[in-house]
Amino acid sequence: MLHVNGLTYRLGPRVLFDNATVALPPDARVGFLGRNGTGKTTLFRMIMGEVSLDLGSVSVPCGMRIGRVAQEAPGGPETLIEVVLAADEERTALLAEAETASDPHRIAEIQTRLADKNSHAAPARAATILAGLGFDHAAQSRSCSEFSGGWRMRVALAALLFTEPDLLLLDEPTNYLDLEGTLWLQDYLASYPHTVVVISHDRDLLNASVDYILHLTEGRLELYRGGYDGFEKQRREKQALSLKLRKKQEDQRRHIQSFIDRFKAKATKAAQAQSRMKMLARMEPVAALVDEEVRPFDFPPPAKPLSPPIIALEGASVGYGERTVLSRLDLSIDSEDRIGLLGSNGNGKSTFAKLLAGRLTAMAGRMRRSSALKVAYFAQHQLDELNPQASARDHVAEMMIGATEAQIRARTAQIGFGADKADTPVSNISGGEKARLLMGLATFGGPHLLILDEPTNHLDIDSRQALIQALNDYPGAVILISHDRYLLEACVDRLWLVADGTVKGFDGDMEDYRRLVLAKPTVEKNERAGEPTQRQANAARRAQTAADREKVRQIEAAMEKLQAIIADLDEKLSRPGLFERSPDKAAEMAKARATAEERLLLAEEAWLEASAALEEASS
Repeated sequence: MLHVNGLTYRLGPRVLFDNATVALPPDARVGFLGRNGTGKTTLFRMIMGEVSLDLGSVSVPCGMRIGRVAQEAPGGPETLIEVVLAADEERTALLAEAETASDPHRIAEIQTRLADKNSHAAPARAATILAGLGFDHAAQSRSCSEFSGGWRMRVALAALLFTEPDLLLLDEPTNYLDLEGTLWLQDYLASYPHTVVVISHDRDLLNASVDYILHLTEGRLELYRGGYDGFEKQRREKQALSLKLRKKQEDQRRHIQSFIDRFKAKATKAAQAQSRMKMLARMEPVAALVDEEVRPFDFPPPAKPLSPPIIALEGASVGYGERTVLSRLDLSIDSEDRIGLLGSNGNGKSTFAKLLAGRLTAMAGRMRRSSALKVAYFAQHQLDELNPQASARDHVAEMMIGATEAQIRARTAQIGFGADKADTPVSNISGGEKARLLMGLATFGGPHLLILDEPTNHLDIDSRQALIQALNDYPGAVILISHDRYLLEACVDRLWLVADGTVKGFDGDMEDYRRLVLAKPTVEKNERAGEPTQRQANAARRAQTAADREKVRQIEAAMEKLQAIIADLDEKLSRPGLFERSPDKAAEMAKARATAEERLLLAEEAWLEASAALEEASS
């Protein structure tokens, strides 16, 4: 299968691979681990032939089909189902040739090959994959250009999975999936019929979907059998053995050195002392396996606790403009609650989070909250709001007017940016470091309620573990939206389900929710096979939804305008030297882009809500 032999590769002064060697078994499902920036994506590029090696080789069997998600997501006028079907280039070419072929022998060859490929079942298989990744029947018939970048990346992933390559390479595939899509992908990969290598920091995926772990550390590749928990156990055992051998060797070195020191000056022992000096010089030190330092997260506690409940909703509704997204909200949050929000993207999780954060107001009903309540709100789109030219120290200084330089630097270090990183511009730090900075700024004043919307997208496994520890040490209330099941299970005590236009408590655990999500396609299939009278009744109701159709059309028009604005700003921001010539103007455009992106996300939520209502009426 995949063979890496004596691979050495340098990126500038850094050595990413140092005589690395590994061989993957055939049809293995492999999780690829390593700290961010160690070279995992670089190895994928080597496999694809996009990077030249310094020394060694990376090889696969001749004729093996290798698949990786395209870097540019599809965005043309084709429908989603058409894009996925077109990914199988051989099938597409055969179908096109079948329309014009006249030679009976060639026609027979085409039909035989199409039958071998089970071509007649391709549309159903493509639809199943799209549905698993969050696209309902109506969405599958819409053009790619109508969706944002994150949704189009799901389409690119669906197209790749549809082709079933012999070697499937996935680089953080859950970063643009919700929890429901992640659970489906875990189940899909667990039964993938060929070799798959997935770069992921999702512990649950690595336990549920792979049977090997490939670990990249200190430029070397090591293969472990089993999932993440097995890898962690084996590594700890290896670490303990390494430390034991290292101690034994150090004791031996001290003993030899003691002999040398005692007898090197004596003529009768000089030869023996000289021999031991050579022995000491030849003794290879045992490498100690030590964990790399992971800076902890620090969430300051609230200065003064509040009496429960800190938020109470009674018959509340929330939405945008005149459109209601969620209604019938009868919920309360206490000062020490740990709540995980479940539900597919587009059902209103982010809308509900913004209501709790005070960024939206209740449209109807009653929402009671303490006037002293402090809320910290983190969402991925806020990363674009950071000033790319400013450093972590600069961002902290803006929140500590009048503080001394020592105080500012101490607080910057507390957030996780020591002297080596405090003055680095945001544009030069990693996505995980940006997320760390944004969380530190959001929680700066010691909030009573911490709302985190997909906080782990740019964090590696060790940083996710540090986040879990910080959340469990934090004394305030926490609301979590995450596709990381392990994070939810480790940090939350209650689950709320956002579905059917409202939010209710979920009576079950994450395993119950997993079974519910994976059972949905079967349930929907059975519903579509219902009695004709029910379908006729649904059709009759659909005929009365002209107003909803007009609303969908208006939302689509608004989305097109926002996409045009974002494209124009992207073009301007990409011009060379812009930030050096006009940093204020560039920062203003970056903020404008972030605002437009947020408005586009809201519009997409509105479109998905309205489209779901139309589909429900027509099903």
